[in-house]
Amino acid sequence: MRSLGLALLFGLLASTASAQSVMGTWLTQSGVAQVRIGPCADPASGPLCGFVVGLINPKGPDGKPVAPDAAVDYRNPDPAQRGRKVIGMPLIWGFKKTSDPNAFEDGKIYNGENGKTYDANISLLPDGKLRLRGFVGTPMFGETQVWTRVN
Repeated sequence: MRSLGLALLFGLLASTASAQSVMGTWLTQSGVAQVRIGPCADPASGPLCGFVVGLINPKGPDGKPVAPDAAVDYRNPDPAQRGRKVIGMPLIWGFKKTSDPNAFEDGKIYNGENGKTYDANISLLPDGKLRLRGFVGTPMFGETQVWTRVN
């Protein structure tokens, strides 16, 4: 019985630790995409990167529904990128660590809904949600989004 209690306690601690990290899969504030945040494959891209791993009711350039695996980045200002698949597309990169292990600054975030890239800061909120601040020039002139953990 005691070993079962310890196993449950360790399982709870492990799930609490993972829930208190920016790493994981997140639903964007608009509810249209799921983004997985994890270590960057290329260290030059920073300590963490985020990629689109799921889409909810995506639409094509004509406004008609498309299958998630057929959705493309048609709003991208670079014509060469407009045909790339949204699933797997990089969304966040280039961040720097701060003294808080769950706060990162001076990164970039791509907004696939308008085709623009912004400077960004991200941090984990006390309630376990992810706060993203996208801005041009200074954080004072920007927009904050709150993403919800999927897993």
